[in-house]
Amino acid sequence: MRTVEATDRVELVFSLLDADGNGCLEAEDFELLASRVSAVAPASDDAAKSALLDSCRRYWRTLVTELDANGDGRVSRDEFTASVLSPERFEATIDEFAEALAALGAPEGDGLVTRPVFMALMTAIGFERSRIDALFDAFGPVDGDRIPEATWAEGIRDYYRPEKAGIPGDHLTGAGL
Repeated sequence: MRTVEATDRVELVFSLLDADGNGCLEAEDFELLASRVSAVAPASDDAAKSALLDSCRRYWRTLVTELDANGDGRVSRDEFTASVLSPERFEATIDEFAEALAALGAPEGDGLVTRPVFMALMTAIGFERSRIDALFDAFGPVDGDRIPEATWAEGIRDYYRPEKAGIPGDHLTGAGL
């Protein structure tokens, strides 16, 4: 069952991914996302940046393959909503993206993401700073204001689950504030 919170999350993600604001997602939007996020992760190695780029490319290929009903090489808002609200069709793609983004946030190799790195990555995606802070706090920072990489990856997966409500990711839409 789809929650109101899930619908809000879908709308926000679509607006952030639609880099040129043309109302459709295209391959270039995902290339831009990977580029923007990698650019603010100077401490991460090339392998982590490549993994993020590969996950963004897979995300795009999965969306266009599964959802581009009219074959125009673009994914509309309605088509995208169907993807996020049918996670069983996209679970492996979301897993890859979640793992790659969270790993990019833990360049020290200790499995922990610091608040400044988290803030930089999430800001590069396009989320609002106050909402990013609220999300980080909702993840329950530990030892030196850090969150486990695995916690962030699981939070990303939950964000794309239509039956979820009251999750840390809802802070990004304002529902958790």
